[in-house]
Amino acid sequence: MTDGHSYTVFKTQNGYVALAWTSRGVSGLRLPAPSEQAAEAAILRRLPSAQHTPPSPGVARLITDIVRYFEGERVDFSEVSVDLGSQTAFFSDVYAEIRKVGWGQTTTYGSIAKALGAEPQAARDVGQAMAANPVPLIVPCHRVIAAGGKIGGFSAPGGSSSKAKMLEIEGVAVATDKGRARQRPASTQAGFNF
Repeated sequence: MTDGHSYTVFKTQNGYVALAWTSRGVSGLRLPAPSEQAAEAAILRRLPSAQHTPPSPGVARLITDIVRYFEGERVDFSEVSVDLGSQTAFFSDVYAEIRKVGWGQTTTYGSIAKALGAEPQAARDVGQAMAANPVPLIVPCHRVIAAGGKIGGFSAPGGSSSKAKMLEIEGVAVATDKGRARQRPASTQAGFNF
């Protein structure tokens, strides 16, 4: 018996993305992989009973928006319905707060904790929520950075390098390993796989 998850894989200029959904919303997203098979395997590791399904018109519009995002276009995913499954109340609150962080903006783990009324040491708990985020990009955990402007961790494939590339797509200057800021020119974007 299926759990009601459907999925599809599609190509962006940066690689293949796998997207899963239920009747309630997006339930999984695998950031660009080098091959269709790698993207599909990643989504099925998380949702093993998901069924490959042609996208509905709403899902097809979301796919178009994701493709546009990876082409460098400003896209707002804050209104996309999500089905994150069973989450703790704190994780749900973290995800809701992060969805308020718009294109080209960043916040810190500590700022998210503070916005939720938690103690500063709860920044680690915010980080744990980021690591468990099943729908990166839709819940834009790449926009949450460490204190002092450091890039911080990223549990998606490619780690902090992928996070930096996503921020660069949005025109955000990011610190390199040598501490210099690097910003993507507005008119170009190199292709990459996560």
